[in-house]
Amino acid sequence: MHARTLGSPGLRVSPLGLGCMGMSQSFGRRPPREEMITFLRAAVDRGVTLFDTAEVYGPFHNEELVGEALQPVRDDVVIATKFGFAFDEAGASTGVTSRPESIRAAVDGSLRRLRTEAIDLLYQHRVDPDVPIEEVAGTVKELIEAGKVHHFGMSEAGVATIRRAHAVQPVTALQSEYSLFWREPEDEILPALEELGIGFVPFSPLGRGFLTGQVSASSEFGEGDIRATLPRFEREALEANLALVDLVRKVAERKGATVGQVALAWLLAQEPWIVPIPGTRRLERLDENLGAADLELTGDDLAELDEASASVQVVGDRYPEAMQKMIDR
Repeated sequence: MHARTLGSPGLRVSPLGLGCMGMSQSFGRRPPREEMITFLRAAVDRGVTLFDTAEVYGPFHNEELVGEALQPVRDDVVIATKFGFAFDEAGASTGVTSRPESIRAAVDGSLRRLRTEAIDLLYQHRVDPDVPIEEVAGTVKELIEAGKVHHFGMSEAGVATIRRAHAVQPVTALQSEYSLFWREPEDEILPALEELGIGFVPFSPLGRGFLTGQVSASSEFGEGDIRATLPRFEREALEANLALVDLVRKVAERKGATVGQVALAWLLAQEPWIVPIPGTRRLERLDENLGAADLELTGDDLAELDEASASVQVVGDRYPEAMQKMIDR
């Protein structure tokens, strides 16, 4: 796979990274630890170099898992993690916080769990409305100067906030949801990132499974599966939103590819500084996803996919109301 570059500072990574959250939470039963360690190392063997985690995933379990799995190949990979949530004594998240002392404590904890001397890419997980973003960026700048962090990232931040942060400490990458299923970043976010020289890392590039072609109108989402709580996956919304999958499938069949590969190839074709991080726990799905890097979509293919996306009105919000309020726009 040909490497891509995130941001003006020049962070080189594989064209597709790996979102690791689902190995610890949000998609049902947590798989056996040794099984996921083997899986993560297999991803490295296949050329994946960008691995995305966060202290809140688990909480803490995911960083420990990623740290153990990648320790033997630490010099060959880029590890991205995130700060920005507070926790009670039992370890449960109690809301957002980006106070400087919280950031420093989070980084020290992440360094320990990840078994590394420096975090390659440190994201603010969610914007804290109670802490000026200049103060947040300044704290990360100090951590970079101290050698504990290499690059600064933001997640689900709006353009005004990104600009203010970037003026204090250059932002290497923004992480937000983006796919054929959710194209909101095209309106304001992507033009601003291009202007500022900031890379873009789309999470949920397959619409949390929608764009794999494996979700149907009869799909049931069990205990521990976040999709059971998301408005987009309620029965009526599910049935309506599958219309887009049917249109993407037409292109996939013509190209001899899967729906998921076409969806990821479409993202890769948008800009050379876009690096999606689809999450999976299955080797066959990982291999399928990585195949998207070699799938060439013609101008006609891209136009057909754009038309398909524009023709389907996606039903349902991305998140329940409480989670939606954490998004800074």
